[in-house]
Amino acid sequence: MTDRLRAATDRVVNAKDARDYLEHPVSEDEREDVLALVRWFRRRYATPVARLAYVRRAYARWRLTRGSARDI
Repeated sequence: MTDRLRAATDRVVNAKDARDYLEHPVSEDEREDVLALVRWFRRRYATPVARLAYVRRAYARWRLTRGSARDI
């Protein structure tokens, strides 16, 4: 992990910074990016069963590797 990435992921956010971020409106480009990801995910995992299976696999991967990213 690079120093820059580590600094970004480990930084402590104060209440004012969090409030400022949450009160900032979402741009049209950001909204479209999120909706495009949702459309992709729903095409890739078309049924609730497929989505649940994906989440179970992702959770299992996370449990096996949690903490290992901090060691990099």
